[in-house]
Amino acid sequence: MSRRTLLRSMAVGGAAVAAPSVLTACSTGAGGGNVSNAGKKAVPWPAYTPADGPAPDLAPTEEGVQAGYTKYPEKLVRATTEKPGDGKQRIKVLTITYGTPPKPVGRNAYWQAVNDALGVEIEFTVVPDADFRAKMATLMSGDDLPDMINFGGGYVLPRESQFVKARCADLSEHLSGDAVQDYPHLAGIPTYAWEGMGRIAGRIYGVPVERAKVQGAMFIDREAFDRAGYRPGMSAPDFRAMAKEATGGRRFALGASTVGCFGHLYHAMWHGAPNQWRIKDGKVTDMYGTDAFKAALEYMARLRQDGSYNPDATSISQVDLKTQFHNGTVRSMTDGWGAAVSNAQGIKGEFTLDVAEPYTVSGVGGGTPVYQQNRGCFGYTVIKKASKERVRLMLRVLNWLASPFGTKEYELTHYGVEGTHFRYDKAGDPVATGLGLVDSRTNLPFPYLMDAPQPLYCPGFPDLTKRLHAWQRKVVPLLVPDDHWGLMSDTYNRQSATMDQIITDGVTAVVAGRKKLSDWDGVYKKWRSQGGERSAEEFLEEYEAAH
Repeated sequence: MSRRTLLRSMAVGGAAVAAPSVLTACSTGAGGGNVSNAGKKAVPWPAYTPADGPAPDLAPTEEGVQAGYTKYPEKLVRATTEKPGDGKQRIKVLTITYGTPPKPVGRNAYWQAVNDALGVEIEFTVVPDADFRAKMATLMSGDDLPDMINFGGGYVLPRESQFVKARCADLSEHLSGDAVQDYPHLAGIPTYAWEGMGRIAGRIYGVPVERAKVQGAMFIDREAFDRAGYRPGMSAPDFRAMAKEATGGRRFALGASTVGCFGHLYHAMWHGAPNQWRIKDGKVTDMYGTDAFKAALEYMARLRQDGSYNPDATSISQVDLKTQFHNGTVRSMTDGWGAAVSNAQGIKGEFTLDVAEPYTVSGVGGGTPVYQQNRGCFGYTVIKKASKERVRLMLRVLNWLASPFGTKEYELTHYGVEGTHFRYDKAGDPVATGLGLVDSRTNLPFPYLMDAPQPLYCPGFPDLTKRLHAWQRKVVPLLVPDDHWGLMSDTYNRQSATMDQIITDGVTAVVAGRKKLSDWDGVYKKWRSQGGERSAEEFLEEYEAAH
């Protein structure tokens, strides 16, 4: 969902954009100068040292299938011997959220417990997904910055890299090469996540929040789909017929939101389009100008004409769409890969949660669907310029938050306090209490600030873990990367919000029937003139310099 692509939640497609006047204010105040890596001496990436951890029940693969755990480790270990702080420091942080506003720290036992474990008072500002661009535009144009900011959700903000270079700490001396060994859990972040984050002017300015290589998924009500004739790998015409059959009685086969934008990124790639940007043999090919993308637009428009999408798809939020999926109003939705467990909890056993495999298309893209490979990170966290001592404090906090699966620290940040936020069930899995569903990492997303490399583990849902692992084994070989990740483009940094809005507005208009398919050529021409053409040239220059 690049969460520019995905989730946005992730998973997932277009996103709300701030008013142009606000974005302009951001773009004029960021400073930072030239952020290109071309012609710069690049510092080495942090030396990767994988963490020791519990043996998985389901084996990973070198291609990117995650290690699967059908049960929780029986014995947890401590990842750190000392708290990052001494109880006297205060740090202000900001992240995106896809949940509801958290209760204040004085009434939030989860928040209090993490603060105590860190030895630092964390003042946490969470910004809803729908407000993130506008909030960040205001923040970046002002002088009052939090100590740590997560640029998350896959968004690429106007002049984001220039802002980071001008206002945030260069972390190269702390993290490059073997220096990262002072922060062993940050050393456990795989290199592909750092590469997905990218350097700025050859330097390291952030720490990536690692994610699985699978970007997101179309989560489905497996029983409803099966009754309508669903078969994994079915043809596109048969999938369309199945979706129409699964719709009726105010129930809709395909759930969509303003964030997911009809799931267009999935449908485009299942038709064989590139993953946003493909750079090969000295040529840049974007997704939106391909025949495969136009074929996907036509296909989605027919799905909409069939009534298979929820009728409020152009106005509903991703959060409200989740509610519709959980209560059965919609039979599927695209969402972030990391949302599997919360979706399983949300449906409360009313149906079997599964993920759809790509349908096959004849005559477009060679008949072989492809799947979105993730950037490798949800986003990255930067540190406001400060003294070396304070920068080291914040790196210690991030290192603690990156404690790996199988540790007490990981358990606290992901599940809360035993007996308060979760209890172990008969199988030994941590299962959320009622309070744990409210005072949680969803609503107070410490793991969006920093997280360990993600395991494939669904507490309380071992069969779901097995289904997801089996699905990954089929789909991971279909993954293709978005070649622009980690590359710098001044034009894209300035114009990405406008460019994204042109695409999402155009897709929405064509699929909803407000524009004809033939109008897409005009949309694409506008996108090219508003930054697409120049961005491609700059991405190619960066790519060739790096390769």
